[in-house]
Amino acid sequence: MKELFPAKQVMGFVFSLILTAVALLVYFTNMSFAVGMTILLVTAFIQAFLQLVVFMHAGESKDSSAIYTNIVYGIILAAITIFGSLLILIWDM
Repeated sequence: MKELFPAKQVMGFVFSLILTAVALLVYFTNMSFAVGMTILLVTAFIQAFLQLVVFMHAGESKDSSAIYTNIVYGIILAAITIFGSLLILIWDM
């Protein structure tokens, strides 16, 4: 019976709830903008990684290196798009 219980998924769900509670604490407490945004960004990236690995089973297939390579490529493209937009629209470069 122990092998049928999804312990990894339950622990991932509990950890997701904890990360969500931390994000809610940032919202409801009176902290500075920089500290709040830092905590929110860190918890968001941890949450995204947790969802990817635990619930979408990214590391359990034979092509896990290709999946992680595509994720890194997507993150790099997103960063280029965001920083390029900031350069053009806000910083007038």
